[in-house]
Amino acid sequence: MKHFNLDPHMTAVVGGAFYPSGHSMVMFPDAADANRIGHQLLDNGFSGDEIYLIPPHVIIEQITPTVRDTDNPLPSAGTDAATVRAYTKLAREGHTALLVRTRNEEAANRLMVFVRTVPYSIAQRYRTLVIEDL
Repeated sequence: MKHFNLDPHMTAVVGGAFYPSGHSMVMFPDAADANRIGHQLLDNGFSGDEIYLIPPHVIIEQITPTVRDTDNPLPSAGTDAATVRAYTKLAREGHTALLVRTRNEEAANRLMVFVRTVPYSIAQRYRTLVIEDL
């Protein structure tokens, strides 16, 4: 698993909100569950370069600021800003995230087989122009 550092390719072209197209973001109330699921993914075909473990403080420091001005002067046409606000709320409650490369539906489905074995708070897949609930 990699440590997360926000990269410009993980933000929307319009507005600059966090939008890691081709990835899925899953948040867990228990950091140990996030870590365990990340390692299970590594043991089951996902590459270490495809998985980021993101502690709550990193979400607040790096992802939250991507929506600071997104709704000015007009609200976002999509759900990217609202989704970041949901991540921020959960991070403030201590939730930890996994950001996993899911290029296609099969990869997203494989991810969720493992995620669904523990309590999780939110799971979103970022596709071109669509944020999908998993």
